[in-house]
This record gives sequence, structure tokens and C-alpha cells, in this order.
Amino acid sequence: MATHEYDIVVVGAGTSGCYAAATAADAGYDVVVVERKTEEEAGHIACGDALKGADAFPEAIPKSQIQSAFTNTDVDHGRFEIPQEDTVLEIPVPGELAVIDRWEYGRKIIEGAKRAGAQFHYDTVVKDVTQRQDGQVTGVRGKRDGSVQRYNAELVVDAAGSLSILQDKADFDGTTFDTNVSYSQFCSAYREIVHVDEPVEWDDALVFKPTKRAAGYLWYFPRTDTEINAGLGFQMNEEPMKLVEDLKQDLRARPEFKGARVEDKLGAALPTRRPYDSAIAPGFISVGDAAGHVNPTTGGGIAGAAYAGKYAAEAAMDAMEDGEMGEANLWKYNENVMDHFGARYAGLDVYNIFSTAVDVDDLMGLLGALPATKLAEALYSGSANVGWWLKVQTAIKAVGHWDLIYDLYQTKSLADDLIDHYEQYPSRPGGLDAWQHKRDSIMDDIYATTGADAKY
Repeated sequence: MATHEYDIVVVGAGTSGCYAAATAADAGYDVVVVERKTEEEAGHIACGDALKGADAFPEAIPKSQIQSAFTNTDVDHGRFEIPQEDTVLEIPVPGELAVIDRWEYGRKIIEGAKRAGAQFHYDTVVKDVTQRQDGQVTGVRGKRDGSVQRYNAELVVDAAGSLSILQDKADFDGTTFDTNVSYSQFCSAYREIVHVDEPVEWDDALVFKPTKRAAGYLWYFPRTDTEINAGLGFQMNEEPMKLVEDLKQDLRARPEFKGARVEDKLGAALPTRRPYDSAIAPGFISVGDAAGHVNPTTGGGIAGAAYAGKYAAEAAMDAMEDGEMGEANLWKYNENVMDHFGARYAGLDVYNIFSTAVDVDDLMGLLGALPATKLAEALYSGSANVGWWLKVQTAIKAVGHWDLIYDLYQTKSLADDLIDHYEQYPSRPGGLDAWQHKRDSIMDDIYATTGADAKY
């Protein structure tokens, strides 16, 4: 057995892991990133490749170092295809948007973390978490080439992705760490990189199309005008879809994909849930997908993951300076996440919950009638301005979705209440229980209004 000693061990070389490693290593701390893939395959991750917030990355790995992975910076809106209504919605997307080559991006952030001073151990599969008798996490154990590898550290950063094995192995009794996690809060997704001979007409748009159920959609994101990231996903609490076959059928029905060639195929699970209430325990922080840091309505999570990694490293460094890796010293990480994007994602999760309780044809009819700019506000800022209610009344009147629009309006008001509550996230671990109790009361009202099954 080989034993390694570091200040911080990061499990997973994705966005959040690399930014956590780069932030701490750049400040002079000894950091290792433990990655299960080979050096050649590291960074090859299933992703939709769309990036909102393309102008904002932490300085530890600045945008200039990953710019070569940005293959399409001309995308500026979403294109929602609604076959049930024979309608296409062109929806503006606020902020800087891009489509990237995810594997190239993965290589670049690994290079950036190495440049900052982080070490990488590839081909290493983490199997267990080590803890002291008092519960503090002290490292991880894994295997490389059949040999046991032990990593001892002041802090473990869990960047191991959705449904992380580290969370199954660690004992979180007596901590604030969020264990209210179930597979049903996640989405199963599959994507292919598809090449076409003729440029697509929508190379400046992110194309979305509903599947046959409300809790799933297809996407077509143009890396270039002839290279498309095509994929689909569904909520895991729904009846499983045949992802490969369903995507193939849709591709065959679209004339622009006639004679198309598939280059790469990958599947993954991703969180379509609110961020963890607390993603810390003594000596342990979860980041990115491993902590639910994804927009639950679109699946977008790259920019948020980068900042989660930065916040995790900053909290870890402050705690190490104090010589105490308990929750009180790591709590600032939770606060920074909730303040930056956590409250907004929790509000958006309400619309995800709403969609699971609505007939897909009714929902598509409603979306087809909504003002596009206000729908964009709802999708990307967490909740739309109350003033759009009167505009929606006018738009819906002729369509006949009064019951649904009333439920949506009530749901939207509760989403606003939820966001307001998240903005009161406690400043210390001792305040979490009372905060959760009030939040859960709001969620009960949301379930009652939408008719959806309880998600948490």
C-alpha cells in the first residue's frame, strides 16, 4: 500500500475539482487531484456543451487559458420547438453564451490546475473515505493498477460527480451535510456528437424540443454550423426512456441530419434538484454535480461548478490557517454558494417540480402562449417579474389553459417566496434546522399547489 500526504485531496478532475485544486495550489498549498480515468481520457465527460456565463470564470484558471475550447460564441438565444402546437419559440438568453468542445475544455482546465501547481494521479479509483473516531474525514483510499493507494489530507474535496460514492462511504451522522438525496432527484442523459455536410440554419441558437413526457427534453447545441451536440434526458422518477433509440428516431426525422456521422457517444446522470442544504462536514466539502450545483431546468452547471470549486478552496484554506476543519470554519462555503447561485437554482427547481405534475401537451400549449422574453426571465433568473401576469392573461385567454395558468401563477408566487427565504440562509451551522423547517413549509405549499409528489 502506498500512502500520500497532502493538504487537500480532490476526487475528480471535472470543472469544480480543477478549480478547487487550482485555487488552493496557486496559494501554495499541496494539492492532488485523484482521477479514475487515464491521462488521455481525463476531461472526457458527457455534457450538453452549452455554457451560460461564458465571460465569468475564477482567476485561478482564467478564461484566456480555456478560450480554445469555445467553438461557437455566436449563439445568443434558445429555440424551443413545440410540435404539439406547431410552434417555435425564439427566446433570448441574457448574458454571454457559448458552445464548447467539452473534451478540449476538460484538457484545458486540467492544464490550468497543473500550471497552478496541483498534482494529478490518474487511473485511480477511489473506494472509501477515511475518518477519525470523532467523525472528521481524514482522506480517501483507492486503487491504481491493483495497488491500494491511501491519501491523507486536511480536507477532502468531493468532486466525484452525481451520486458520488464518497457520500455513500462517509458517515455524516451529527453533521449538517445534506443526506436527503435520492436517485429520483436526478436525470439520466445521453448525447452524441454529430457531423452534418451542410450548415444548419440554427447555428446561432440552442435548440430544445420536448420529449413525449413533461420531465424530459431533446437538445441540439451547435458546436459549429456542421458539428452538433445532440442529446436527451429524462427525470429518473419517470418511466425510463430508451435514450439511444429515441434520439436516433428524432435525428432521422430531421432533414438537416440526413447522412449525418456520429463521432462520440456518452451518457451520464446529472442532478435536476436544488443545491444541497449543506455540502460540508468536518474535513469534507462536496462541489459541482456532487452537491447539486446545476440549473435544474436546463442542466447547465459549468460556471457554477467553477465558482463552487473556488469557494471550497477558499473555505478550506481559511480553515487550515485556523487549524480547525470543523463545520463552523467551513460554513462560509455554503453561504457563498447560496448567495451566488444556490437561491436561484432552488427557485428554478420549483418549475421542475411543476412540470412533473402537468400533462405534456397542456404544458407545451402553455409555453407556446407565454411571452418569450418573460419565459426567458423565468428560466434564467429564477422567477419572472410579477408584472407579466397581466400579459399572460391576455396571451392565454384564447388558448383555454386557465386552470393551468392559475396553478402556474400560484407556483410562481411560491417560487418567489422560496428564493426570498434562501436569501436568508443562516450564517452559522446552528441556524440550519430552523431555516430548513421554514423552507420545508414553503415546499409543502408548493406540492399542494402543483399536485406533484414530494421530491425531498
